[in-house]
Amino acid sequence: MKTASTENPVRLSWLREQGLRLDAAPYLSGAFAAKQLLKRLSVRKDPLSDLTAGHNGGIFNGPKFSRVYVNDAEQGVPFLGSTDMMESDLTHLPLLGHEVADKFLYLEIQPGMTLISCSGTIGRMAYVRPDMRGIWSSQHVMKVQANPARVKSGYLNTFLRSRFGVPIITSHAYGAIIQHIEPHHIADLPVPRFGEDVENCIHDLVEEAASLRAESQSGLEEATRDLFTTARLEKLLDLRWHDQPRDVGFTQRGLTPTTLRALNYQPRARRIINELREVDHVLLGDICKDGQLSRGVRFTRVDGAVDPQVSYQLLGQRQAFWLRPEGRWVSKGKTPRAVLAQDETILVAARGTLGENEVYGRPIFVTGAWCQKAFSEDFLRIRSGVSEVSGAYLFAFFRSEALFRIMRSLSTGGKQQDINTELCAAIPVPLLTAADRHRITETIRTAYRKRDEADVKEDQALDLLDKAVAEHTGVAPAELPTPA
Repeated sequence: MKTASTENPVRLSWLREQGLRLDAAPYLSGAFAAKQLLKRLSVRKDPLSDLTAGHNGGIFNGPKFSRVYVNDAEQGVPFLGSTDMMESDLTHLPLLGHEVADKFLYLEIQPGMTLISCSGTIGRMAYVRPDMRGIWSSQHVMKVQANPARVKSGYLNTFLRSRFGVPIITSHAYGAIIQHIEPHHIADLPVPRFGEDVENCIHDLVEEAASLRAESQSGLEEATRDLFTTARLEKLLDLRWHDQPRDVGFTQRGLTPTTLRALNYQPRARRIINELREVDHVLLGDICKDGQLSRGVRFTRVDGAVDPQVSYQLLGQRQAFWLRPEGRWVSKGKTPRAVLAQDETILVAARGTLGENEVYGRPIFVTGAWCQKAFSEDFLRIRSGVSEVSGAYLFAFFRSEALFRIMRSLSTGGKQQDINTELCAAIPVPLLTAADRHRITETIRTAYRKRDEADVKEDQALDLLDKAVAEHTGVAPAELPTPA
């Protein structure tokens, strides 16, 4: 609930400026303070619609339409929703059939676009990287396409996702249960112009970050491909899972007390495991014997300040797969250190349902800056205990489609699934030569160093914008408005 204090009442002039809106959002989200500060800027300010070009003037979302999904990449295109656009790895997107996608060619996103969630949670943003070409987006994603003759796309993106752009955009949301914004709501958003030197510098940082993210993703995919190809398991790189016969009407002999669940013996997954057993391998349980193969610790959440000095940023299963997570902050003094993950720990989303597009069974890799984040107990933690097999090498293996299907087959539980760690320990991990393992390990580590470097460059772009605003208003950067 948001309330206005009696010391700072909403004034009649504010109501007039906001079109006589009587809901709290325009006045308490930081939007009004941001607008007032932008008015104080001595530099020129251009309406957003004057800086865009393309379909419908360069600010558009799309119509509602019936979606037809397919399983074959040759029959469809990757399809991006308002939550999917936040994810770091877009290789697992659902596929929209060509028969539908070809009717809406303008929904293909282009490098340099800024994507804005415009339905549900309003104002989340993503910058379209070079490797995102060929992806279509839903009507719940607003596209802002900069006119290169008027403004650099990286600068425009930085302003829109800044402490000035976000609150103004979200203040235009309407609706009771499900919030929405439309292109015309943000067409008049004033974009300050600080000159070519500042704007080009900000743009270059954003573009460098986008390139680093594309290179990082390419490196991850290359490491997985390298591992399976070197192990002579190329066939597992293209499973065509849904083209295989369904797992019905099969028999299983040699049952043990560990599990009687049919899913744990599904033929399609067993065929993958048998292929892995045919090459030199070591069992995951042996690799993790002196490391970790267990669920995270349960603990009581005590909210803390948004300050890494006194709080941990806590990530759950959905947020952990995002490029820039927005997890809740919990007090360090009230939280056990076991919520942290040691360097090169693999975290597998270990609680959920078997929906094809759910994160359940998907892994993330904790290294670099992410070692300072806290993770919920819903992750299965996998950490190597032998120096010969690095966590990076293991991650190249676990991020594959083959391992995703195996992890799903090890499920236990009813509606909410969990992963049987005893069955997980029996997964055969291909053991390549020391030189091969080192090469794959360094590919993964380099990819994650690039990810952290990209984060730094995006933050530097925001800092440059803040300094430019402060310089032209006389307000110290620390005193600039912060969205509520």
